[in-house]
Amino acid sequence: MTNDKVYIFDTTLRDGEQVPGCKLNTPEKVEIALQLEKLGVDIIEAGFPVSSPGDFKSVEEICKAVNDSIVCGLSRAVQKDIEIAGDALKYAKRGRIHTGIGTSDLHVQYKLRTTREKIIERSIAAVAYAKKFVEDVEFYAEDAGRTDNEYLARVIEAVIKAGATVVNIPDTTGYCLPGDYGAKIKYLKENVSNIHKAIISTHCHNDLGLATANSIAGISNGARQIECTINGIGERAGNTSLEEVVMIMKQHPLLHLDTGINTRMLKSLSGLVSDRMGMVVQANKAIVGENAFAHSSGIHQDGVIKKRETYEIMDPADVGVDKSSIVLTARSGRAALAYRCKEIGFNLTKVELDEAYPKFLGIADRKKEVNDKDLVVLMKRMNIAEAVPV
Repeated sequence: MTNDKVYIFDTTLRDGEQVPGCKLNTPEKVEIALQLEKLGVDIIEAGFPVSSPGDFKSVEEICKAVNDSIVCGLSRAVQKDIEIAGDALKYAKRGRIHTGIGTSDLHVQYKLRTTREKIIERSIAAVAYAKKFVEDVEFYAEDAGRTDNEYLARVIEAVIKAGATVVNIPDTTGYCLPGDYGAKIKYLKENVSNIHKAIISTHCHNDLGLATANSIAGISNGARQIECTINGIGERAGNTSLEEVVMIMKQHPLLHLDTGINTRMLKSLSGLVSDRMGMVVQANKAIVGENAFAHSSGIHQDGVIKKRETYEIMDPADVGVDKSSIVLTARSGRAALAYRCKEIGFNLTKVELDEAYPKFLGIADRKKEVNDKDLVVLMKRMNIAEAVPV
């Protein structure tokens, strides 16, 4: 069975930048956009052009710099927004306008103070107007996660008829459970008569820690675009993490899904975004965290030393990490101590290891981690000579 293509839509430069304190200037945005293009991202959401002159300029400059990826500009279902987005995209080799409106009853009644029928009318008008500027128009049904499925299907059918090429089904508040979100995508696949004319996209937030799970549930039920960000950065608790969904598909070939992403760039790009945005990546972050391939438990260390796959489902090199880390702590065993000593040039005999291990534990009890310098000092105190290089 051949792999289906899943398009990666990166919104680090738009949704990711909505995090307080994460403002990027135009050169920084262009720098990140070019790296996203090298990564193999299909669509780069470059910004919300109507929001500020700076955002307009950034979208414009990214359009000039990027050659292969589609460059996307966000807008509300408002003519002025769409006009400005279209103008910002004028230099794009491949441009997309991403327009939409709230569809849940909470948004319809309380935020927009209108009716369901008026929402459909505005949605159709927005897509039709956006088509005057670009052929590729994506429609988002904001708060689709809490929108009644039957009504959502009516909205989606109407916007596809109006010319939408991609339909975005956001779990805007991160409320959905994976089973419910997957079922929503399945419902649209089965109940929207013209759904074959558009790509279904997921856009999941992480308020309950389910963004990645919901995105995978979405593609498992027929969605073929995932909207995500580097490091999962984004509004409130964040967005779907690009590195997580990409590696899930890579590590689970039975999904028969492929992204074309150059995964060996994930670690370096994570670091670039973290540095430019001033947002530290938590140490235990999946895929790109400092501890993602680090082992401190003696049992785990022994297994990894004997065969990496015993405790690692991914090859660190596949995400751009040089190698696994054996971190020496009071929980480390003899195997880890011997391994690290050998790495720094000391081949311990069994007798030497038995003598060194209690002394090592004494150091480990005083410190959180035992580093290579500590080991060198210990070896010298024990009069253990370095191995002569062959």
